[in-house]
Amino acid sequence: MAGKIDWYYHRNHCVTCGRAQAFLTAARFTIAAQVDARRERIEPAAALKLARSADEIWVARGQKVVHFDLTKDAPSDDELKKLILGPSGFLRAPTIRRGKKLYVGFHPEAFPKLLAP
Repeated sequence: MAGKIDWYYHRNHCVTCGRAQAFLTAARFTIAAQVDARRERIEPAAALKLARSADEIWVARGQKVVHFDLTKDAPSDDELKKLILGPSGFLRAPTIRRGKKLYVGFHPEAFPKLLAP
């Protein structure tokens, strides 16, 4: 599986980000733009703007993956913020943007299927 990731927001030395990076490397994805979350924190307003620019969002939290089709049934801003912001109040890492799809967090079983070309 090879493909292109438009934007990848990650934090070095983060276990979940490491798993996402290992998957992307093994699947031979090319990454157009990478942002280090420790150097550039995405504020809540910017995170919400990023999320609203997507057509679909998948959010991994523990063993659950939540999906929203924003073209049909968009959640409220407050609900969306609860899912995409971490305890620090900034965008959660890892976050992957591929086309009009946004993936927040990483789920080792679901995301390889979702990111397949």
